[in-house]
Amino acid sequence: MTFDKPSHTPETQLPLKQGNTGHRVIASSVLFAGKTELRILHGGVEYLLRITKENKLILTK
Repeated sequence: MTFDKPSHTPETQLPLKQGNTGHRVIASSVLFAGKTELRILHGGVEYLLRITKENKLILTK
């Protein structure tokens, strides 16, 4: 499987905010972009993050 290099978007243009703990907060609507599933590549392993019918998040390998 090959991946295209993502185009770089400066952080100032991303819809982010700082949480109370200083961590970045990204709205799930931004990540999912109208879909109910997305793939995350972490440490060479692909994970599936999905929104359930009950509007909960499930992360599976």
